[in-house]
Amino acid sequence: MEKLNQTLEKIQGLNQQAMEEARNRIDHLIKPQKSLGKLEDIAVQLSGITGKLHPKLDSKAIIVMAADNGVCEEGISAAPQAVTKLMTGYIANGVSGVCALAAQARAQVITVDIGVAGDLEDSKILHKKIRHGTGNIAKGPAMSREEAIKAIEVGIEIAEQEIKNGRNLLGTGEMGIGNTTPSTAILAVMSGTDPEEITGVGANLPKQQLDNKIAVIHRAIEINKPDKNDGIDVLAKIGGLDIAGMAGVMLAGAANRVPVVVDGYISTAAAIIAVAIEPKVRDYLICSHASEEKGAAKASAFMSFEPMLNLDMRLGEGTGAALAFNIIEAAAFMSEKMITFQEAGIGVV
Repeated sequence: MEKLNQTLEKIQGLNQQAMEEARNRIDHLIKPQKSLGKLEDIAVQLSGITGKLHPKLDSKAIIVMAADNGVCEEGISAAPQAVTKLMTGYIANGVSGVCALAAQARAQVITVDIGVAGDLEDSKILHKKIRHGTGNIAKGPAMSREEAIKAIEVGIEIAEQEIKNGRNLLGTGEMGIGNTTPSTAILAVMSGTDPEEITGVGANLPKQQLDNKIAVIHRAIEINKPDKNDGIDVLAKIGGLDIAGMAGVMLAGAANRVPVVVDGYISTAAAIIAVAIEPKVRDYLICSHASEEKGAAKASAFMSFEPMLNLDMRLGEGTGAALAFNIIEAAAFMSEKMITFQEAGIGVV
């Protein structure tokens, strides 16, 4: 709990002066005002986060949290739970979807075993296991409050180490069969939405099994009675270890004034938890894409996120964050590399 408290104490609001300077410069670049749309807003936000007119975003990493979910016992996923362990190894060895897209974005992928059900001995994986998967939330809590805090602190510690190593742009990713179920449970509780409205098929669950998934989420909420006014309570009772780790990354980014790119649906659930713990974190997050998962639009709206990409994606792993890195870096280049009308010698327009 000490690490979490220390991190929360460091989180401050955006640097308003830096944002004003950035907006003023962008408004006077050699182009019509607002003509580069959201790129301009991203550049201003980056200045607010970093306190710099021209922040550098030349060292990028996606931190992928891997964990299993005990609720898979309820038949809520098409893929067997063993796939989590297999895919975690593939991600660590650079051959999964996020690895391909991160390579194009010149970003490192950091693979973390925070709760895979089984032992992983690959030296390319960071071994930070809290427990071998969560409990079955349809029967009881996912984890204890102490375990939830430890998992958040794992995310904080890894993000802090990456920042110390020079990372100036972070992305969140995850791997965990069944993790759309705790994500939907979190969204349902925090937004006050009926699970039936937001429960999707996840990793290709047959539609005839969707009613069971909805019933499982209802049961998890009824049995555990999470307190929506306590983000850690919600996380511990109906969340996931991967969600906890990603929330920790977001908290650490905010505490260290480093932007964090939110991937898709599961990452947005983590953002909901992080912002519930400390509302100022919201300003340090950049939403990458509009996931195709059914509850994703509701989750983004609940967080007041405006996804920058809509590519019908729903893979997770951090793939959307990897693609967004290119656009975010472009926003920084726009602000720094373009000249103003005054610098061009044609007066201020």
